Amino acid sequence: MPKHMQHDIDKLKAKIIAMGEAVEDRVYQATLSVINRDPSKANAVIKGDREIDDMEVEVEEDCLKILALYQPVAIDLRFIVAVLKINSDLERIGDLAVNIAERGLFLAGQEQFAIPFDLTAMVNLAEKMVTESIDALINHDVRLAHHIRAADDTMDAMNREMYTQLKGMLTTDTEHVNNLLHVLSVGRHLERIADHATNIAEDVIYLVDAQIIRHTPELYDE
Repeated sequence: MPKHMQHDIDKLKAKIIAMGEAVEDRVYQATLSVINRDPSKANAVIKGDREIDDMEVEVEEDCLKILALYQPVAIDLRFIVAVLKINSDLERIGDLAVNIAERGLFLAGQEQFAIPFDLTAMVNLAEKMVTESIDALINHDVRLAHHIRAADDTMDAMNREMYTQLKGMLTTDTEHVNNLLHVLSVGRHLERIADHATNIAEDVIYLVDAQIIRHTPELYDE
């Protein structure tokens, strides 16, 4: 690999990792704003959205520059393709964190009410999947990437259970309908965050093993 190309790829890797860490923090702060009814954390996430957008544009421009200048092949080409896709998923996770923060801002202004399902478990799983997807990228860890894919089934089951519980309450607890709808939205956004973390894991598998495994069940056996 040409020396200049290696230098540019190393810089790109550092940028996508920094973006991943920033997005991870946004998810953490946004979910705290819901659980702790903390408007300051919600506002910080909402105001910081532009930073994530700028990082996405910069990463994409760097990828296109490397493709144009060096015409990489094999694993270097796969790395650029994977980063382009991961970059998009990270930006979407950032957007979903903003959506959650907006729900948190609303809930912070309401009278205290009990969330009728284990939202914390969904939050913890979503945050773990985002963190592990970034770790899998940094370490080219296929085993961890497969675990993330398997965890997505757990998140889907949590989302279905949440919907079932809230569906009944929306017809009986009319006093808290708006609160319940915002909590339902938070759960759906967490499920979407898990989907994007799974996409990143699948891109790591593509990067390392040159296998496209989207739309296939998780059958990985260590």
